[in-house]
Amino acid sequence: MRNTFGTSVAVTLFGESHGEYIGAVIDGMAPGAKIDRAYVSNMLAQRRPEGKISTSRVEKDEFKIVSGVIGECATGTPITVLIPNENVKSADYSEMRTVARPSHADYTAECKYHGFQDSRGGGHFSGRITAALVAAGAICRLALENKGIYIGTHLKKCAGISDRELDDIVADIKAVNEKRLAVLDDGAAKKMEEAILLAASEGDSVGGVLETAVIGMPEGVGEPWFDTLESMIAHIMLSIPALKGIEFGRGFAISDMKGSEANDPMRIKDGRVVTITNNNGGINGGITNGMPIIFRTAIKPTPTIFKPQETVNFKTMTNELITPKGRHDPAIVHRARVVQDAACAIVLADALAQRFGTDFLK
Repeated sequence: MRNTFGTSVAVTLFGESHGEYIGAVIDGMAPGAKIDRAYVSNMLAQRRPEGKISTSRVEKDEFKIVSGVIGECATGTPITVLIPNENVKSADYSEMRTVARPSHADYTAECKYHGFQDSRGGGHFSGRITAALVAAGAICRLALENKGIYIGTHLKKCAGISDRELDDIVADIKAVNEKRLAVLDDGAAKKMEEAILLAASEGDSVGGVLETAVIGMPEGVGEPWFDTLESMIAHIMLSIPALKGIEFGRGFAISDMKGSEANDPMRIKDGRVVTITNNNGGINGGITNGMPIIFRTAIKPTPTIFKPQETVNFKTMTNELITPKGRHDPAIVHRARVVQDAACAIVLADALAQRFGTDFLK
């Protein structure tokens, strides 16, 4: 089981949903990089459930950094972050030990680990593990911000309701990073929340689309072919639970455009090369061109819903009808936005360290 992402800056995740701890190890962070525990706490708070649009399982996420940091600086050796699990109700999952929840990893985990997996709350496959990803990503994200690189994600769509388009990207990134529900249009945010509450009242769930923008990335980062920046971003994004698709720039819509419409004209502005449009999302040939990196992801509806569903008992090999118990989100897209920010920060930190050396991030 591979739980590590990255080459020069590598992040390893560990733990299970109902285990004693979850956590992350960051290897390769530059010695001298600033470690701000309040910054990490703030990012974890953005992931934490709140109100009726989220699960009732609320964890404090009072993390500990137990290695690799002295005072407020990284030492250059592996940083280990531990986050305790305290609010667990494992009995809710006892009936699901051999009865698979549709669209979860229950059955595939059984196939891979032959019954030895921790099935409580989804175990290592649980969205709970994203808290550790967020903690690691927060450390990387602050290092990027200290180099003038900023990341922001908004809910472009949820339950079929759309946010407004990105306009002034610098201002929009700042705005969404200060919002609990990361929607630029307050009217759209209210409608999204109402749609999530309606789905919850019906025992159902909804999904959505996240759009991420990155500003300040230098030109020339990324590799051709198999380690393109697009492929590396896609790799880590598609590792996030419930994320089922990704597109860059104009994405699939570019296939309906003519070359004269899809190409990004270039010019010199203030002594640097820029493009007039950004249909390619800031990446050409797998390498950054200095324009904002733009990508969108599709987040599926939470698979655990409180409706009867057809499934199987994979031990008795019989057909079953299941109505899951437990505490689950009617939507996870609004909590996933900070997970996407964190994952993006990890991959960019690794790409920059490969291009310029690990001391680039100090």
